[in-house]
Amino acid sequence: MTVRLAYLVTHPIHYQAPMIRRVAAEPDIDLTVFFGSDFSTRSHVDAGFGRAVTWDVALTDGFRHEFLAEVSKPLQPGEDTDFWRPRNRGLAGRLKQFDALWVHGYHRAFHLQTMLQARMAGLRVLLRDEATSISAQRSALKQAVKRAFFWGVDRLVDGYLCIGSLNRDYYRSWGIAETKLFDMPYAVDNDAFFARAQVARSRREAFRAELGLDHRPVLLFSGKLIARKRPFDVVDAVATLPADQRPWVLFAGDGELRDALSERIAALQLERVRLLGFQSQLQLAALYDLADIFVLPSEREAWGMVVNEAMTGGTAILVSDRIGAAPDLVKPGINGAHYPVGDTAALGAALGDLVRDPARLAAMGQASADLIAGWNYDRDIRGLRAALGLSAR
Repeated sequence: MTVRLAYLVTHPIHYQAPMIRRVAAEPDIDLTVFFGSDFSTRSHVDAGFGRAVTWDVALTDGFRHEFLAEVSKPLQPGEDTDFWRPRNRGLAGRLKQFDALWVHGYHRAFHLQTMLQARMAGLRVLLRDEATSISAQRSALKQAVKRAFFWGVDRLVDGYLCIGSLNRDYYRSWGIAETKLFDMPYAVDNDAFFARAQVARSRREAFRAELGLDHRPVLLFSGKLIARKRPFDVVDAVATLPADQRPWVLFAGDGELRDALSERIAALQLERVRLLGFQSQLQLAALYDLADIFVLPSEREAWGMVVNEAMTGGTAILVSDRIGAAPDLVKPGINGAHYPVGDTAALGAALGDLVRDPARLAAMGQASADLIAGWNYDRDIRGLRAALGLSAR
């Protein structure tokens, strides 16, 4: 049996493209991807990074796809999607060509409309979204409204594709039946990252010399230098350590806080810090290979795909307790630690425990590489096939 599957998503997403190619390669899944906008395929100035961004991965190659006509004001590069945009036309009349509809994200008017149309056309409807209990705090009234909302959504959905354990728990909390939950974890292209790390490993020492680093441990932060990512917590935590125990600190990323961060580094008299600016995926692979510890201190991350990426480089992981990936990918005492968001003393203590024990640090890095090797697209395919009612391969 071949399933004709339509996938609806707002725009091409660089994390998703390799996974979509894997789905399209399944011999019994006839996939067509419908994008609501093409804005992400064009070079643009990212407000968070404060610079022009062009993805160095193919966003739409290797699978059948179409860009739907936009009836709302078209999204421009650098703009954010919202409930009303992109709003499209041209899909409803074609739904009967498919057996199933897979939708990414329920916070879109057009997506909800299409799910209803698919249900009326007799299609199997699958939903994947990032929401977790840590995504937002809700009053009692908002919780009641949310429960009513999910009561309605659940009438349209046959299967929820869960990106991780917090996402699965979130659906359970709104009364979704266990039989409707299928694991389709958030994964990155492990094969590509492992291959890049292998290449980087051959010139690791040369790269270290280029950056002017000695053989102290290396702590890496990768992301936008914006308030939500809390980059100041990293330098404040490092400053709590004795001077002779402080690691090298590398910031891969740019943004509105760069100048203020530089000033804080100078005020704390931290000498072993490098602000590297925006890094491409290829450049990041070399940094993941070089790093001993990766830190993600954000006050809110629905998942945090950068954790997956860093783990392919064999790093220990330190994350705040507001990171969606933490329960699944960061095992305290095995490959890293969690700490309360904003608690720089706790972050400093966790960091100090690692830099003082090189053997333990190396073991944690290997544990990360081992763990992420099994958190992969194969699991995504198994979950999607189960949700579509296809047999395991």
